[in-house]
Amino acid sequence: MRRTRDIIRRKKVRQKSAASGRWFKAGAAAAIMAPLSVAAPAYATTAAEQSASITEQDVLDAQGVWGEGIVRIGAAFQNGEDYDAVASNMIRSLYAYDQLEVLFKPTLAAEEQFRPEFDGALSYFVGGDIDEDSGFAIRPWSNVRFGEQQIITLGDSALAMGNYYFTPVGETEETKVEFSFGYVRDSEGLMRIVLHHSSLPYAGS
Repeated sequence: MRRTRDIIRRKKVRQKSAASGRWFKAGAAAAIMAPLSVAAPAYATTAAEQSASITEQDVLDAQGVWGEGIVRIGAAFQNGEDYDAVASNMIRSLYAYDQLEVLFKPTLAAEEQFRPEFDGALSYFVGGDIDEDSGFAIRPWSNVRFGEQQIITLGDSALAMGNYYFTPVGETEETKVEFSFGYVRDSEGLMRIVLHHSSLPYAGS
């Protein structure tokens, strides 16, 4: 009997070090990248099924766009531009708030830990109606780098967990943060974030 290919692929992804790693600079394009073409699998699937499948590279591309978006919001803030509009566009482009439920637990949220709605996410990134929010993205940051992580692809969805690193403008020392992301494709085939949990590493007693 022909073996059924397991659609769940686990692979630890070790990205480049800080010296040679992938960095996301201010001014970089912050549009969703189109899904890459994928070689035909060994078993028969429909064209629709193949196009809906999320690959490991799709996840890495989506992470790159997210990092660019954070840097772009900060650059708009520094330049006196409409950073609120930049942040709104980023959230609507990358997260699934307009299509599905979103599970978002930001790093620096203590009173309102979970942000299931668009307004709560926007407040976290640029400040707003929630008192504890000072605007994470308008810190601002000059670089966002995704480091070691694990990615699980599940056909039309994917999960990623690891560390990402943020460098403040005018500084060289990175801030290490832990993340979990969950992705799906929307009706137009674009990657959308439906899960985002972020926290600082345990500091010990």
